[in-house]
Amino acid sequence: MLSDIVNMIWVRAREKGLAFHIDVERDIPTRLYGDEVRIKQILINLLNNAVKYTEEGSVNLSIQCRQKEDDIVDIIYTVSDTGIGIKKESIPYLFTTFKRVDEEKNRYIEGTGLGLSIVKQLVTLMGGDIEVNSVYTKGSTFMVTLPQKAMSDAQIGELDLETKHTLRSRTHYRSLFEAPKARVLIVDDNDANLMVAEKLLQDTKVQIDTATGGQECLRMTLQTRYDVIFMDHLMPVMDGVECLRHLRTQSGGLNNETPVVVLTANAGGDNQAMYRREGFDGYLLKPVSGSQLETELLRHLPQELVKMTSLSGDKDVVVGPVLGHEKKQLLMITTDSVSDLPPQMTAQYQIAVQPYRVLTDHGEFWDGEEIESDGVLEYLQRSDSHVHSDSPEASAYEAFFAEQLTRAQHIIHISMASGASKGFQSASEASGAFDNVAVVDSGHLSSGMGLIVYYAAQEAALGVSAEEILRDIESMKARTRTSFVVENTEYLARSGRIPPKVHAVCKTCMLHPVIVLKKSRMTVGAIHMGMRKTVWKRYIRSALRHSAAIDRRLLFITYAGLRPGDLDEIAAQVRQLVPFEKVVYQKASPAISANCGPGTFGLLFLEKEV
Repeated sequence: MLSDIVNMIWVRAREKGLAFHIDVERDIPTRLYGDEVRIKQILINLLNNAVKYTEEGSVNLSIQCRQKEDDIVDIIYTVSDTGIGIKKESIPYLFTTFKRVDEEKNRYIEGTGLGLSIVKQLVTLMGGDIEVNSVYTKGSTFMVTLPQKAMSDAQIGELDLETKHTLRSRTHYRSLFEAPKARVLIVDDNDANLMVAEKLLQDTKVQIDTATGGQECLRMTLQTRYDVIFMDHLMPVMDGVECLRHLRTQSGGLNNETPVVVLTANAGGDNQAMYRREGFDGYLLKPVSGSQLETELLRHLPQELVKMTSLSGDKDVVVGPVLGHEKKQLLMITTDSVSDLPPQMTAQYQIAVQPYRVLTDHGEFWDGEEIESDGVLEYLQRSDSHVHSDSPEASAYEAFFAEQLTRAQHIIHISMASGASKGFQSASEASGAFDNVAVVDSGHLSSGMGLIVYYAAQEAALGVSAEEILRDIESMKARTRTSFVVENTEYLARSGRIPPKVHAVCKTCMLHPVIVLKKSRMTVGAIHMGMRKTVWKRYIRSALRHSAAIDRRLLFITYAGLRPGDLDEIAAQVRQLVPFEKVVYQKASPAISANCGPGTFGLLFLEKEV
């Protein structure tokens, strides 16, 4: 089914000079019970539209599988393009019969309203769902989810659409790229196979070395650094699997991390899974065609070594269907820079972060990208300086969501408390362009908001559904404790958070307010009087007074302008009251620091579920 579709769309994409990328996940069952004709009709309609409305760039088809229950799986077909996109106000009418969108821009293009209407009906009749994300002038993504019965436990593995495509268009075949500086090693005990492989790759101009066995391969990899190694599986004395194990642990070897692609006659998804477990980076089934070798080589070569060519010899145009296997997340958690999460946490759970804006007398900067907290605090110490933070505009969120949806099927964006920032409103407005972006008001700021993001991302990584995560977020919002003790109210006054008269009273009377979040709004939860360390002790005791109710897994000590010795002293006092399993010291983001000033810190944690 897919082979038929790919051959049809590839020709049309090629005629317009577009790249056609295909990504079919390996874990899809080999056999599914469903309506092949209708599914093909849906995909051809969506892919034809993608080609039709794209003048330059690429069209992409990706297919993923998600286990639902028993032997029922959701197959997720995603069609994306870099075309003209769809206006936000037109999206609700997209699946209405005969409805034309953007008449002026599309006046030279045949109508597609009926086609999309039929697609919607077919998807609904099969118990599925269709969603659309689009940024006008930037491209569109259609995602079709169809529940189907798996008729086999075997997995499809490396779907060889490229071979089928090549067999049907062999007379048009020509090398897709050149890489004269790349070096490749081919390992096979059969001299004829080595000669054929060399000949198949000769148009790419790569430098090719050959080895007739595992032992010779290991000798050569001690002397030469290769960009890719193709290795036969069944060889005498030392087979390909054993050779790979030695290669990865080879003392003094130059190729411990070089991509290795296995060449084998063992077909089937189970064998492919075995090769992946053994550590091979790719899999090619013998007999291997030139286009297969090239496509696999292209997947692994460093991009800077590759110069793309078209069938006419033009450079930098991809003309064949390019197979990829970058796994797209089913669900991604995103947030704002004011969530004050450490980079290692955002990296671990692939949390995408939209920076806030920091506005100064000398210009506007992106929080954490163009300006750091220490720079903001130093700037604030000038008596005549003014700094305040603001949320991104809706257009910035729209671009952010569009970018993240190239990596994920669905997004939950957790925003700063709506009573403290316009970020929630701007993000909500932007989400109107997308069917599968949910924006949540965290009701908190800084690492209090970050705690909610962190635990939501943990659940997403475990495969918890978006509906369950959204319910859990509501529970966490009520259990999150966010508070900060402020050393100098001057900065709150400068940023307009409190009136100048209030600051004057606090300064005269040595009053230090504790800022807390209640019903998504910043308010003063307490006021402590006295010298710095006395105030710290009182704040810590007050914040942790209900120790039995505290969830002890994680505490954030989030601060601005404190020294390591100060943090050690604060942590020691915390340990006397509540032994948290993990304590994270987190420097507040520039946007937060600009409002609270140096000497501020907060204890941020969850309370236990009742």
